[in-house]
Amino acid sequence: MPRFFNPFLLSLFFCVLGLGFGVDFGQAFKVPFRVNDVLPVLPRQVSWPVLNTLHSAVDLLPAFVGSVTPNNGSIDWKGSCFHGNEARLEFTNSDRDDSGLGGGVLHLTTSEAHSWTCMDLYVFATPYRITWDYYFSAREHTLKFDSWEEAAELEYVKEHGISVFLMPSGMLGTLLSLVDVLPLFSNTVWGQNANLAFLKTHMGASFEKRPKPWRTVVNPEDVHSGDFLVVSKIRGRWGGFETLEKWVTGAFAGHTAVCLKDDMGNLWVAESGHENEKGEEIIVVIPWDEWWELSLKDNSNPQIALLPLHPDIRAKFNSTAAWEYARSMSGHFCHVYVD
Repeated sequence: MPRFFNPFLLSLFFCVLGLGFGVDFGQAFKVPFRVNDVLPVLPRQVSWPVLNTLHSAVDLLPAFVGSVTPNNGSIDWKGSCFHGNEARLEFTNSDRDDSGLGGGVLHLTTSEAHSWTCMDLYVFATPYRITWDYYFSAREHTLKFDSWEEAAELEYVKEHGISVFLMPSGMLGTLLSLVDVLPLFSNTVWGQNANLAFLKTHMGASFEKRPKPWRTVVNPEDVHSGDFLVVSKIRGRWGGFETLEKWVTGAFAGHTAVCLKDDMGNLWVAESGHENEKGEEIIVVIPWDEWWELSLKDNSNPQIALLPLHPDIRAKFNSTAAWEYARSMSGHFCHVYVD
């Protein structure tokens, strides 16, 4: 009985305390702490069951609070810990090099903390950099950018500013969410099982193990222009990324490609995201044999489905137009806007 009694009373005490301190008695009243803030210091038997119910992978999603530019004065918002926040940006001369681009200082003032033990975690980003910082005390904080990466970043910041994102669950919630997410990127059987479990838990998607042989032989003569290739990688760096991509977008495939046949009857694959010698991701049209060999060697264990066009749709498929478009896009970078 004592082993159960003490943790139970302790957890009940803090729950009641949290409910009591959650009452809003006015702006002048600040609680010493809230349950979420002190759970990490409690015995594991008490804290972990509660923490696991309060946090999930959703807590990794940042909330956009605004963009700070030198021309828009300042922006203000309510954070998870500090209810009063204000940020402004000023340009400075560069101390790092002689590029003449200069740098900048982001001034962020925090106030009105909901407790004495909370903190806010932020991500600051431009298309050229991502950085982060956390704030525990109510005062003015500064984030220094020694020098802009290039002239394009300077122009971007002048026009669009620095984007500010709040991690709504704070440092603790974000770290706990990483416990759920980090295994997805492990290139092991453990990582693969983590990806499958994540998709099952968060999307209701299940992968049913097929009887061997797991590698099939595809006859190019049976494949036609317009047939669709659907790929799901389930381990390693790309497996973890695709799992999160599916979860965020609601898609059940991490990657797709299209089959094309030329006038000689040779089979090709048109796809984006192909890595060239420089490590850049580009759009390519490559022979089927090369694409298939790369897929078999991929250590992310890609699950590939070949989806042929319906005969009625295949009869309408314009192979000539598809080839013209594929050739016009080949070699271009991925994820660009096309008129």
